[in-house]
Amino acid sequence: MYQCNGVIPELKGTMVRLRKLTVDDAEQLYRCWSDELTAKHLFLPPLNDKQDAADLILLLNELAESNDSIRWGIELIDSGVIIGSCGYNFWQLQGAYRGEFGCELASPYWGQGYMGEAASLAITFGFQVMGLNRLEAFSDIQNKRGKRFFLRLGFQHEGVLRDYRHTGTSYVDVNIFSLLRKDWECS
Repeated sequence: MYQCNGVIPELKGTMVRLRKLTVDDAEQLYRCWSDELTAKHLFLPPLNDKQDAADLILLLNELAESNDSIRWGIELIDSGVIIGSCGYNFWQLQGAYRGEFGCELASPYWGQGYMGEAASLAITFGFQVMGLNRLEAFSDIQNKRGKRFFLRLGFQHEGVLRDYRHTGTSYVDVNIFSLLRKDWECS
């Protein structure tokens, strides 16, 4: 069974490289995670400064060490700039072989194919290396762009989970999507 034990492998596409996040990425990820257009759809508490981003990076890497999560920074190959992150918020192998995929991208980089390439790299890793059979993804029902994105990747919309997440001020409904290995292999 797959265990990362804190080892987050580098995955390389033609435009982006997925790599382990470091505290040196805090400033760039703070810009992403506090980007007004991006942050309104994140299921994260608001970040106040670069130190909050550094703390979140450390937490994400700790979760990888305990095999609870794996998160990559999305780095532009041509410039080395970190523009977002993606990965598996959790995975369960025993009895389910499923993982929850999550991602976010700073809004200046939307619509340029970066997240599609990053997600494809992570999805391939999930099925081929981790041995997952089912990927799940969630998005705020107000996030129409996110819904289109997951459908374009081949995910199926399974429905709406009512009052599924708490934002700190209220409960919100979320869309749930799935991508099965057999569907991915046929695409």
